[in-house]
Amino acid sequence: MLFTDRPLRLGTRGSPLALAQAHMTARALRAVHGWAEGAVQIVTVQTSGDRIQDRALADIGGKALWTKELDRALVTGEIDFAVHSMKDVETLRPDAFHIAAMLPRADVRDRLVGVESFDALPANPLVGTSSPRRAAQVKRLRPDATITLFRGNVATRLAKLATGEVHATLLAAAGLDRLDQSDVGVTIPIDLMLPAPSQGAVGIETLAANDAVVAALAAINDRDTFDAVMAERGVLKGLGGTCHSPIAALARVEADGLYLVAEIISPDGQETVREEARLLRGDEPAAEAIGQTLLERASPALRALFEG
Repeated sequence: MLFTDRPLRLGTRGSPLALAQAHMTARALRAVHGWAEGAVQIVTVQTSGDRIQDRALADIGGKALWTKELDRALVTGEIDFAVHSMKDVETLRPDAFHIAAMLPRADVRDRLVGVESFDALPANPLVGTSSPRRAAQVKRLRPDATITLFRGNVATRLAKLATGEVHATLLAAAGLDRLDQSDVGVTIPIDLMLPAPSQGAVGIETLAANDAVVAALAAINDRDTFDAVMAERGVLKGLGGTCHSPIAALARVEADGLYLVAEIISPDGQETVREEARLLRGDEPAAEAIGQTLLERASPALRALFEG
């Protein structure tokens, strides 16, 4: 045991998916260290993002709504480390925090729920999503579609779909799989919808100064996932991307390096700027440069989404 007098406290959001990811993390730690069942205690922390469901994240504070309460719990010592869906973690984090590990990445793709394909949607369909990326990609594929805000956990969104609020919605395959709902929806090929940066990755964060916990977490870090996700986050850094900005990126391990594909899309889906490159693991400046190149090639209107 790391602490002989008490269990390690793992902070998490309270959604079913967040709790599933917390239990995955606890099992991985117990397995690699040979710890007993009670060695990791899961502590549920309600976040602003969970409380506020009627507005787009971009309008109420962005991704920090998923992390700030967990950050506070780390700083005050209520928890020893926190688990996050990496795509919900802000690009620029305070130096006090350290992403110490990522679990092996799950399916990075999206699933279309409600119809068998985009072609099967009726004329002028109503599609529910809160993601600017998914909205722009849907508009690119179906310019006649209307996008409506669709927030809430997986069960909430599926319930809205079931009552006929929309013709279809999109959900991350990884989340559905982790909730044992692999039979829900139709998986969308990556060449049709490039995923969000960090999609499918679970990250574990602690205080940078907490050497003992950093070392304990390092034992469950999946290097391939970590290197790929950090490259995708490098693209975000180069773009200065926010929740307002339709951004997609995916890095895959290839031999000793990474193959990175990234794109930015206008909200109406009519403009896509795409870059592909091979880069070395850990070469964040190269990943940032790809984000900057995307901006340089974009129209003034698309570039404006990333400014200010």
